[in-house]
Amino acid sequence: MVAFLLEVGAEELPASFVDSAVAQWQQRIPASLQEAELAHESMQVFATPRRLAVVIEGLPTQQPDRILEIKGPPVSVAYQEEQLTAAGLGFAQKQKVDPASLQIRHTDKGSFVFAVQEISGQATATVLTRLAPTWITGLTGERLMRWGSHDLKFPRPIRWLVALLEDQILPIHLVTSEQHPQQGIPAGRISQGHRVLHPQPVVIGHARDYSQALVAAYVQPDCQQRQASIQKQVEALAQSAQGRAEILPELLAEVTQLVEWPTAVLGSFDREFLSLPVAVIKTVMVTHQRYFPVYDQAQPEHLRPHFITIANGDPAKAAIIAAGNSRVVRARLADAQFFYREDQKQPLEKNLESLAKVTFVENLGSMRDKVERIQEICRWIGKYLELPSTDQQSIDRTALLCKADLVCQMVFEFPELQGVMGSDYARHAGEPSAVVEGIAQHYWPLGAGDPLPTSLTGQVVGIADRLDSLVGLFKLGKIPSGSSDRFALRRAANSILLILWQAQLPLPLAALLQQVVDSYAATQPDTLRLLGEFLVQRMQTLMQEEHGLDADVVKAVIGEPGSDLAERALHQPVAALQQAKFLQQLRQSGRLQQLYPTLNRVSRLAAQGQLDAQVRDPAAVIKPQILKDPAEKALWQACQAVAQAAAQAEQQQDFQLLVTALQKATPTIDQFFEAVLVMDPDPNIKDNRLNLLGILRNNARLLGDFSAIVMAGES
Repeated sequence: MVAFLLEVGAEELPASFVDSAVAQWQQRIPASLQEAELAHESMQVFATPRRLAVVIEGLPTQQPDRILEIKGPPVSVAYQEEQLTAAGLGFAQKQKVDPASLQIRHTDKGSFVFAVQEISGQATATVLTRLAPTWITGLTGERLMRWGSHDLKFPRPIRWLVALLEDQILPIHLVTSEQHPQQGIPAGRISQGHRVLHPQPVVIGHARDYSQALVAAYVQPDCQQRQASIQKQVEALAQSAQGRAEILPELLAEVTQLVEWPTAVLGSFDREFLSLPVAVIKTVMVTHQRYFPVYDQAQPEHLRPHFITIANGDPAKAAIIAAGNSRVVRARLADAQFFYREDQKQPLEKNLESLAKVTFVENLGSMRDKVERIQEICRWIGKYLELPSTDQQSIDRTALLCKADLVCQMVFEFPELQGVMGSDYARHAGEPSAVVEGIAQHYWPLGAGDPLPTSLTGQVVGIADRLDSLVGLFKLGKIPSGSSDRFALRRAANSILLILWQAQLPLPLAALLQQVVDSYAATQPDTLRLLGEFLVQRMQTLMQEEHGLDADVVKAVIGEPGSDLAERALHQPVAALQQAKFLQQLRQSGRLQQLYPTLNRVSRLAAQGQLDAQVRDPAAVIKPQILKDPAEKALWQACQAVAQAAAQAEQQQDFQLLVTALQKATPTIDQFFEAVLVMDPDPNIKDNRLNLLGILRNNARLLGDFSAIVMAGES
């Protein structure tokens, strides 16, 4: 068994690409080896800002021999009078086998000739020489570049290549120019150490020596070990300064891919800057400088005038590095302090005049126009939810001020602080707490996994803001397609639904959507339909991904976009989620399995009738006078009981009432199927019986469409 090393050395790579490349290699390389029939015992991918590498151990010295059987023409075509025909000879020639070696096999589709080839396995060195370059050229990412006269695309120029099978260099030649293939990058055994701490070349003697050789050259190639070292150093350094470091996972992951030999360095800034909002200081440190903030141990909510940066230079120069970084952060905080003071010289409401000069989206007016639309939508929401006037006043004030900080100097310099600064300025101006909270929270959630708004003002204004964007952009035809979603409309739709679900707001979303669409002049005729379908699709996805509901359960509740079930779900998203969760619980308890066979049969037979899915009152369509058989008379009584239970269940939002009624009706339904021919020759009797089943189906659809549910054992 042998080991293989491949290392690609480059100029400093973007941290995001390093993470992506590691994930791509971890997935693609094993698949590539499996396809080439090269088993292996272990594989480890290494990465730093200047290199990507993989060490594969336990490889065989060559591929296994294999026998390839290739199906040819039917025997009747390949042979005539026991002699090979031109077709048979042609097949043998194409497969490069002796015609006499062709074999006849009997299959389900008749007798055919087969060519049997014995293929000797290639040497592992030969296979890897062919595969390894494809692992490099197959990497994908954003903003790939060409350099010099090369055709090869990579995030940064490639500077060296190492390829060793055990201690032997593989003759790999990475082609960088299609016109001049001979001018590519040849593999060797020379790697590079740390730029500052070990500028000399590193000679890799054996594939298994890779990690050890680089560590000796002040490069830690193992991402996990590098990250663990950073975390340990940061925690220890913060403790030495009587503080506690906030180690954000995203920042830790990014910093890990920015250094090769990490050294934590403690910096400081003037205490006077602590008077700035914590969010401002953290934005300067985390977002702009990649520093770890330090909190006070005794007062965990208060920052200390320190930060921790991860240096990639000489640890002996830590004091110089700290001084340089401290100068940078002090300058940025001084700017922030100036902006903060200037912004507070005028009331937040005064900024509304400037919003009229800021374009929201071309053809959708200014941000001031958007604010007015948000206010109007908030009023509609308040009426639907029957909110008290005090709440409505807070919501209206929040909607008026929610975008006012966009023209502040602080937000112009630090766009990440939109909403945060508006909330802070509103607090200083003496606005009510509901308004202060709502201005910040109407942007929530900012991303996947972020908190949802907890205040009513933040919830209502956030929904109104996103609905306005969705309708306006759909009106302009800017509808997400594939992976393209320039305006983050999927996230906007997701946020609306998540807010409604978490806050349990009984908002008739379909009616509100219609109202918003109608308020836009010259809206495209399909805007409402497309928006409805879009929101239903997001609902389906979120129910599965966020709530773990089975796909068939979700389909049973929501149906297809445009269906009556989808319209019902869009009308009341909160009720739709509760319904889907209830149906899932029925499955988990085993009660769904008891109801399913009977109700699924009811649904399939009812589909042959003409009864509209909205009709649930048996008295509206059933003709009791033509019921003859005792079984159908019993079913008539069961239909009335189920319809009554369904009405109560809908009114009280207690689906258990309907389940109990359906369970009680199941024996009666089964007896009906045993005793009665539904498709009676008399069309009046047949229609009456189909309507009985239709009534049962329609009332059961309050739980879901049972024909959409897939039970174990079904295909």
